[in-house]
Amino acid sequence: MAATRLELNLMRLLSRCEALAAERRDPGEWRLEKYVAALEDMLRELKKQASKPAPELLNEYSRKVDFLKGLLEAEKLTSSTEKALANQFLAPGRTPTTTKERTPATKTVHLQTKARCTGKMRSELLGTVCFSAAASFLLIYRLPHVVGLVSDEKQSAVELDAVLQHHQDMQEKLAEEMLSLARSLKNNTLAAQNVIKQDNQTLSHSLRMADQNFEKLKDESDRLEQHAKKSVNWLLWIMLIVVCFIFISMILFIRIFPKLK
Repeated sequence: MAATRLELNLMRLLSRCEALAAERRDPGEWRLEKYVAALEDMLRELKKQASKPAPELLNEYSRKVDFLKGLLEAEKLTSSTEKALANQFLAPGRTPTTTKERTPATKTVHLQTKARCTGKMRSELLGTVCFSAAASFLLIYRLPHVVGLVSDEKQSAVELDAVLQHHQDMQEKLAEEMLSLARSLKNNTLAAQNVIKQDNQTLSHSLRMADQNFEKLKDESDRLEQHAKKSVNWLLWIMLIVVCFIFISMILFIRIFPKLK
């Protein structure tokens, strides 16, 4: 089915939003947020149309719009750690928006954003280490006011470690849940396989019984047919004998009792 005008406009605007998301934007940039809001409105209108695209294509459009919306919400966060966590749970599109793309643009944007957040976190960690070294150097020269700054940096490092540990715990928990779901799916599959195997055995037994009954019925039909043929043959012979007897009796009767003159 050919794409409607609304779908073509949606694809063009979606491609433009993906290009804007891949660029480095100023904090006061407002176009992408307005474009994403317009994409949501167009997607709602497209779902209401009678000649709407296939459900798989609509799901892909929704996935890309949700990714761009989540990307904007992640950029509004203040901490680079929170941004990294938010970007970790974003789901980019699976298929390219235009034919010119070899890989989905949203996937490229996702990788760029993750790399950018990781770089910021690394810079913050390196800055913390350098600041701690400078603080140690100043402590050698007995600058008491530096102690407060070092404790603040240590506290931020501890908070960052706590966030990273929390993220790791969440990943382990998700892995355990996925493993339990995989075990449950395996058990359900084995149970379904056993039920299907039993049904197949029952069906095979029923087919064998039906074949045996058919063979028995065929044998009985043949016997009945032979018996019917035999009874007809005996009746025919008896009728022939009776006719012959009557014929001979008539001849004898005529011979014995001649015709009266």
